[in-house]
Amino acid sequence: MEKPNAFLQLLGLVRRASKLESGEEFVLKAIRNNSVQLVIIASDTGQASAKKIRDKASYYHIPLIDRYTKSDLSQATGMSRTAYGVKDPGFARKLSTLVNE
Repeated sequence: MEKPNAFLQLLGLVRRASKLESGEEFVLKAIRNNSVQLVIIASDTGQASAKKIRDKASYYHIPLIDRYTKSDLSQATGMSRTAYGVKDPGFARKLSTLVNE
């Protein structure tokens, strides 16, 4: 049996704590408002959507993670989305740490 992924488990906790923005348009708006600390997009997001989110996150100097598929992220959060924004700085810092391990 595969060991549960700590990043995906924490992402589910972030969702339950209501510290997660989800959906492409909502995440883009949150980036523009500087209300997210970390952006997560699915690795299998469409090229146009991925470019739009990457460019916006880069312009506003918000770190971006794109290591997980839409299926992985959807299973962790219980929502079928390709883009997520983490609002809480503590959760964002821990998620960044976990993804780099």
